[in-house]
Amino acid sequence: MIGTETRRVIRERLDAEVGRLGKEAPRRVALTYPSPYHVGMSSLGYQRIYRAIMDAEGMMAERVFLPDGGDRAGASIERPVSYESLRELSDFPVIAVSVAYEIELVGLTRMLDAVGLEPRSERRDPRAPFVLAGGPLTFSNPVPLGALVDAVILGEAEELTPWALRVVFDAADKARALETLAQHPNVWVPSIHGEALPAIAACSDALLPAHSVIRTPHTELRDMFLIETERGCSRGCTYCVMRRTTNGGMRVVPADVVLSKIPEDARRVGLVGAAVSDHPKILDILRALAAQGRTAGLSSLRPDRMRDELVQALAAVGYRTLTTALDGPSQRLRDVIERRGREQHYLEAAHNAKTHGMDRLKLYLMLGLPSETDTDIDECVRFVGELSRIVPVALGIAPFCAKRNTPLDRMPYAGIRTVNHRLDRLTRGLRGRADIRAISSKWAWVEYVLAQGGLSEGRALIEATRAGGRFSDFRREFGELGHRPNGEGYAHAIPQAGPEWKGRRVLPVRV
Repeated sequence: MIGTETRRVIRERLDAEVGRLGKEAPRRVALTYPSPYHVGMSSLGYQRIYRAIMDAEGMMAERVFLPDGGDRAGASIERPVSYESLRELSDFPVIAVSVAYEIELVGLTRMLDAVGLEPRSERRDPRAPFVLAGGPLTFSNPVPLGALVDAVILGEAEELTPWALRVVFDAADKARALETLAQHPNVWVPSIHGEALPAIAACSDALLPAHSVIRTPHTELRDMFLIETERGCSRGCTYCVMRRTTNGGMRVVPADVVLSKIPEDARRVGLVGAAVSDHPKILDILRALAAQGRTAGLSSLRPDRMRDELVQALAAVGYRTLTTALDGPSQRLRDVIERRGREQHYLEAAHNAKTHGMDRLKLYLMLGLPSETDTDIDECVRFVGELSRIVPVALGIAPFCAKRNTPLDRMPYAGIRTVNHRLDRLTRGLRGRADIRAISSKWAWVEYVLAQGGLSEGRALIEATRAGGRFSDFRREFGELGHRPNGEGYAHAIPQAGPEWKGRRVLPVRV
């Protein structure tokens, strides 16, 4: 049974939605997001799969989210139910789950446990609901996810999802469904393939752009209509999964197509992609939105694009904070990871932000990059201090976590102590000159272990989550597999020089 308050919250959210699709069909799918509603409904990929299922003959999707608060360590949750019918997650024959990043595996574990479904797929009753997964995580390393699910669609799933669901519904039993799915070149079935992953799927360009189906004020982005301007990226940043070698690089959506898809009543528009500011017609799109009286947000602004005319166009669509990525704390490290940003680009961005009345410059920064030293941190202090004399600066800091399918794959985590030391040095150096917000170095280590891990790490995550999901639980479970949060036992075989190392894959060496 779900509580009266939960029923009230769901009804309130449904009443506020615009664009929800109405359909009844015999084959019902629990379209699941392992984070709370306000996060899940901000996901353009999740909404795209919602439309794909609702467009499929004989099928319908009911949305299920991690109950509010279920993403906190130690949380206990109510039994997850669908927003459309209040049916419990376990009442659906198929659970289709979209996973964006590694820590969301905790939410999926909690959701399955809460309705009495065994989280470990290898132990689950064959008659239990079929669990099919996809999402952004599959572009990098979905192997830990394989400990929880029956099959995974890798990459762009809008074409494959309806087909995979029909296979599951039509099969005589789960075993036969898995046999059929395993034959597809872009579907991974852990029980058949082990940890060997197939290729990442790319959908037809004719299906671009993805865009919002449902708008709601109860999300991170509040009533914003989301639409792709491009998919993929033409750049080669060595830490990024969505680089030019992924699915053919950058696939541009024509400006007239982008503008034609935006509903007349959408006053706030989110332009989505890995390199939105690289769109050849981005100025035309922004100026058209401004002329229509709309506000807009861009999911990615590159520092070398922050020229006066672009910043002016951003101000015209409501920007008050100019946000871009500093990435590395020094120019040497930005060269190492093949970022195009130079000091003059950030200085120009700061001056342009001030000229066009913006409140601040926000920069995203990674700490703990390969070969990083205190000297790099000191350069960051010097340079950010210089920027802060032009316009107020905010830093959003994340520890570097190496991802699969990138040139920096297998690079070790710098260690909790090292990251904390560098963060403290940076904070002390910029006290009073920049607002600094940082992701926990402890949870970044958990993310790193999963980003580099396999089925064993997925099983360890399940046990850690069931034990309470605190950092100490993850440290214990991962420790039994030999993982150490401060890099004990590893010698980091990483050259100190920058440019000559670019693009090379250097493995940590056990000593």
